[in-house]
Amino acid sequence: MTRPTADTEIFLQPGEFYFGCAATRIRTLLGSCVAITLWHPARMIGGMCHYMLPNRQKPGRTLDGKYADEAIALLLLEAAHHHTRPEEYQVKLFGGGRMFPGYSEKTNIAHSNVNAARLLVTRHHLRLSAEDLGGNGHREVIFDISNGHVWVRHQDLNEN
Repeated sequence: MTRPTADTEIFLQPGEFYFGCAATRIRTLLGSCVAITLWHPARMIGGMCHYMLPNRQKPGRTLDGKYADEAIALLLLEAAHHHTRPEEYQVKLFGGGRMFPGYSEKTNIAHSNVNAARLLVTRHHLRLSAEDLGGNGHREVIFDISNGHVWVRHQDLNEN
């Protein structure tokens, strides 16, 4: 497998997002968090968000990328600023790994984050082209905006 090549590499921390052009590669590390990538194949622009929670109880004055619904809103605002429509993008979902596998799926934040991602794809009429969700442990995600490719490396909780 060929690693992505780009002039600029951006590392996303939890709660951050980035939207940019072809000469950029975006990296992040995910546990129970989820990353959503948007890629416009004709314009070779796109972005990624790394959210921590499905939503917040009380909306704030500004959008906060820590929350799924607000993180996707930030990405879609960037898409609009580039005079593109959401349905023109290829969307990929990553993360939602169980960091504490002994806990129930229904009380697990990873499970809630995965459900939120899928709900947002449907709500915003986005074209889901791939997903790598769930499982145990964490993963590294690298998104190359020049070609839309995403590389994922898994690290199971049982591996050293």
